[in-house]
Amino acid sequence: MSWLGVLAERDFRQLFLARTISLLGTSIAPIALAFAVLDDLGGSATDLGIVLAAASVPQILFLLVGGVWADRLPRYLVMVASDLTMFAMQAATALLLFTEAAELWHLALLQGVRGIASAFFFPAATGVVPQVVSAERLQQANALLGLTVSSASVVGALVGGALVATAGPAAAIAFDAATFLASAAFLFRIRPPKNLTLPARRFVRELKEGWQEFTSRTWLWVIVAVAALDNMVAQGAFFVLGPVVADDSLGGATAWGLIMAGFGAGFVGGGLLMLRFKPERPLFAACVALLLFAFPFPLLAVAAPAPLIAAAALVAGFGLEIFGTLWNTALQEHVPRERLSRVSAYDYLGSFVFIPIGLAIAGPIADQIGIAEALWAAGAIVLASTVAQLFVADIRNLRRLGAETTGAAPAEAEA
Repeated sequence: MSWLGVLAERDFRQLFLARTISLLGTSIAPIALAFAVLDDLGGSATDLGIVLAAASVPQILFLLVGGVWADRLPRYLVMVASDLTMFAMQAATALLLFTEAAELWHLALLQGVRGIASAFFFPAATGVVPQVVSAERLQQANALLGLTVSSASVVGALVGGALVATAGPAAAIAFDAATFLASAAFLFRIRPPKNLTLPARRFVRELKEGWQEFTSRTWLWVIVAVAALDNMVAQGAFFVLGPVVADDSLGGATAWGLIMAGFGAGFVGGGLLMLRFKPERPLFAACVALLLFAFPFPLLAVAAPAPLIAAAALVAGFGLEIFGTLWNTALQEHVPRERLSRVSAYDYLGSFVFIPIGLAIAGPIADQIGIAEALWAAGAIVLASTVAQLFVADIRNLRRLGAETTGAAPAEAEA
């Protein structure tokens, strides 16, 4: 079976196109937002951390709500509503920057609303994949989504760096807004099988059911607990201190775009591998691959040349994409379909819960101990915590399931 055969399935093809387009803009947005704060508003690393945390906190607070509603409602419509909301917020951000009326609190507020919309989007996006693709193509679908997202991130990072350097952050954020609108148009064309949503019941009961599913699997909650620590450390170090290093020592937005493109190129390589590589013990392979994520931090710490940091980011992205594909497939294979979005919401909540803290404290910690020291520490923590996961037997020994045991309904194919 050709790995591109999954695109013959009509509804998956709409999802694929929507995700590719929206992620093209999303890969530009962090570069644009960082330099809008640092350059247009004359902000500091701490100011940037505040704006990023303002987007992250509401996302975390609403993730469980988003997970419940994604199990109650047609998931593709939840994604459409989220995309339209994110379009409005990014368009408003761009307008304020174009008119030079933007203040720090404006950006924080608008990014906060965007964070709420993303809290509904992510659980729905995880849960919709098994609804729109046949079971035997599930890993191919996840790998292809990751691959196209990665390809978009390479292009987006390079274009974003150049666009910010030439046209300014406002133009880059306006482009991101337009991609959300295009994504919503593709998602609206999805027609998944009927009767795949839950009747509305008591909210607390639905949350409890999701929590029981989440905590009943040691491999699931351990990996999410480690992700909570890693994401707090890595997101703060990379997305707050990284742009500062680029702005001070590497040449600004163009250099940072190159580094982000390195990550994207690594995602592409990992995605290509995962189209065919199906390890019998998927989470063991995923955690080994995740060790590569620690590579860029020491090079950022010493302000190595941007191409060298980009190469390390490529290696890190390769590992992250392998981990992400295998992780999503394991969730979709082992968690009952009717509870998948709620379990996914607990996954995202646990993984994201400490990110605002990491974003908010990265600048002050760097002020106290130095940017280089903070980056060295971040790399060491990521490496040590990832190694620790490999000592958990449930992670090492989890086996992949065959298509006949996942219970996926075949999706409609169209030549």
